[in-house]
This record gives sequence, C-alpha cells and structure tokens, in this order.
Amino acid sequence: MINNHNLENFVNSNKQRIAAWWNQIEQWRKKNSLSFVNSKEIIKPQFAVQKLYELTKAQDVFITTEVGQHQMWAAQHYKFNKPNRWMTSGGLGTMGYGLPAAVGVQIAHPKKLVIDIAGEASVLMTMQEMSTAVQYNLPIKIFILNNQYMGMVRQWQELLHEKNYSESYTEALPDFIKMAEAYGCKGIKAEKPHELDEKIREMVEFDGPVIFDCRVDPNENCFPMIPSGKPHNQMILGPSEKEENKITGKGKALV
Repeated sequence: MINNHNLENFVNSNKQRIAAWWNQIEQWRKKNSLSFVNSKEIIKPQFAVQKLYELTKAQDVFITTEVGQHQMWAAQHYKFNKPNRWMTSGGLGTMGYGLPAAVGVQIAHPKKLVIDIAGEASVLMTMQEMSTAVQYNLPIKIFILNNQYMGMVRQWQELLHEKNYSESYTEALPDFIKMAEAYGCKGIKAEKPHELDEKIREMVEFDGPVIFDCRVDPNENCFPMIPSGKPHNQMILGPSEKEENKITGKGKALV
C-alpha cells in the first residue's frame, strides 16, 4: 500500500523525468529538419514543391506521388487541408504508382486539378500510361522533380558508402519535352528558380495532360532520416548532423 509520503515522492520524481524528456524534445524542435538552403541559380526540390503549392492552393487539388525523395518532399512541403487528397503508396516502394494513380483520380474527379509529383526514375516505369491520358483527354499534370538520380538510392550511397555511387545516376534520360510531343500532350521545362511561377501557371492553365520537366539540384538530400542500426531518437534531423550521427559499420552491415 502506498502512503501519501511515498506517493508524493513518486509524483515529484516522475515530474523530473518528464521535465528532462520535454527538454530533450525542445532541443529537437530547435533543429528545423525541413529547412533547406535555397538558391537563385539552381532549383531546390523543396522550393519547387512549395511554389507548386502556393500557385495551386486556391483550387481543390488531388496529389499523387511516385516513390523516392520527391515523395518525401511532397509530403513535407505540399500542405493539405482536406482528406483524401493525397494518393501515395507510402512505404511500399511501388515505383511508377503516381502516374496511373493520377489517371484513376482524374477519371473519378474530372473537374478537379490532379498533379503527380514525380521523380524521373519512378515515372518512367509507367510513362506509357500517358497514352491513356491523351486518349481519354485526362488533363493530369506530371510534375517531375528531375535530379537525374534515383535520389533515395544516391542519398544512402552518400551517407553509408562514402559516396561510392553505383547504378544510381542516369546519363541516358529521355528528353521529356520530346516525349510529351510524341504522346501528343504538352511538355514544359524549368531549369532556373525564377522560371517556376510562370511555367507552373502555364501547366495548371493548360486544358490537357502535361509533362513538366523540373530540373532540380542533383545533390540535395531528404531529411529527417533514421540511419541503419540507429534507434529513432538518433535520427539525422538535417545536413549538419551527418557527422554527429554517422552511420557505423554495424549499421552499414544491415543494408
């Protein structure tokens, strides 16, 4: 049986433990893991998604994604205020999901704006479905964050394998503008940050399917991430923590 004195001691000690835990949480909160260093010369993928949101938030938008870094950036930087507006395969890793998902969503909601925030590697796995979009005049917008890498693979190779990149870079990507023309839809390319406003508006206002080739920084990493072999409370919250929470040999062996 707990008397009042023991109960008081227990409550006070518990408060101290909770206070220490809240202090740790506040330290984590001070590190803005979604921040990034923007550039006037090269398009940062986070900035591209933010611009896309700013220029489409007045509409009832349905967003689909492929799989990879762009999927994470879409989740982090495109804001949603309605349910059932975010179609993604989550952690299942189904590359190529976003484009056919956009086709399905557009058929279900013919008057709505449907955008697939894609990566160039993922979207090429089901690019043939653009013929479906053109055939049925489905005005889906394929917004490709093109960094010429399988970005999530490259990121792991950078952080786990001392930048020993293997089969993650694509030198022989198609010209997405010519590909759009081949399918009979509209192609748009943006290579500089100042081009985004005008060209995103052009994409949104076009009454038909669009392939948008947005050339982004190939070296940008996506945070936060949990290194292999580390617990959740030792996740890497941003670029400055890469050395602090460096992945050990034990963690590398798990990959």
